[in-house]
Amino acid sequence: MGISIDRVDSNRSLREFIDLPKRIYADCEQWVPMFDLDYRNFYRRRHPFFAHAKTEFLLVRRDREVVARVLMIENERYNEQHGRNTAHFYFIDFRDDAEVVDALFTRMADWARERDLNQLIGPLFSGATYGGGVLVEGFEHRAAMTMMPYNHAYYAGHYERNGFAKHFDLYSLLAEPSQFELPEKVERLADHVRHRGRMKVMQFESKSDLKRVANEVARLYNPTLADHHENYPLTDEELDQLIRDLLQIAQPDLEKVITYDGEVIGFMLGFPDVTRALQKSRGRLTPVSILRLLHQSRNTDRLILNGMGILEKYQRLGGNALVYSEIGRTIRDTASYNFAEAELVQINEETDLMISDMHRLGAKTHKIHRVFKSQLEETA
Repeated sequence: MGISIDRVDSNRSLREFIDLPKRIYADCEQWVPMFDLDYRNFYRRRHPFFAHAKTEFLLVRRDREVVARVLMIENERYNEQHGRNTAHFYFIDFRDDAEVVDALFTRMADWARERDLNQLIGPLFSGATYGGGVLVEGFEHRAAMTMMPYNHAYYAGHYERNGFAKHFDLYSLLAEPSQFELPEKVERLADHVRHRGRMKVMQFESKSDLKRVANEVARLYNPTLADHHENYPLTDEELDQLIRDLLQIAQPDLEKVITYDGEVIGFMLGFPDVTRALQKSRGRLTPVSILRLLHQSRNTDRLILNGMGILEKYQRLGGNALVYSEIGRTIRDTASYNFAEAELVQINEETDLMISDMHRLGAKTHKIHRVFKSQLEETA
């Protein structure tokens, strides 16, 4: 029967879409599954992202066996923000089979052209709110929960063979408490900023405390991140969803909010690494899997930092030094946790100053994810 490509249009085909990566990574210790329920909610468009995005879930079969999948996206707000006619793609997985991959990428290009779009960029969903890219370095390390994807080493070669080129890279850095040290002058500057009293770091004891400032923190997303290559201005509804998602997994004592004269100007978001519990869940959300997640969140020795930002005009007033100092304090927090290491994820290579600062402070490049781009030629 050969290769065929079809839309996901039934519960059965959605199940096949969900199950494919579980088969591809069945023996992979580094891969982490997303919850099946989240896939179903995306398919049923139960996310405000879909109010301005046209999408289609596709499955590739070879002789009736599912061998590849992808979610195709036309994000109207992204294209308006960046002045492009781009199609994005996400949830892309495939067997190491050139014929299958070629058929998939050809269909992706046709999908874009059918909508007068002239560019493919991905894997990318809705900017920095979900992890993206193809892992190109660090295959020996397990994924940081589901915040950044994992894939086999053969993926990047298939992109390049099909004419895709690097669009940008996202870095993950690893910091160990004993090796992450601020130079004395940076720590002095951070202490000076604290003592002046105008710039403060808010501490939280409960999710209720955190929830009271969550709206102000979320509103910093657009002015600090929206103009990056991967991002676009989130709608109010998307910001509200972002708040709900973060509050579900946030640990109040790991979240830091920076204020200046009482106004929220920056943030640093930390999460206990519950990767092992997620792997044991196999994508199923059950009472047992919930108990595992709760237990590991209190007993993990790894911290994940995913989300740091400060309004630009405050960075030169000691804000960056304060953020770096708080990273160090959080990593070395032994009162509530005993972190052996911290992973800073999803750092765009364009923030090269921050990456070089982190390297000087003792962090090391841990993984690199690459977002690919393909410029599409018009068909005759």
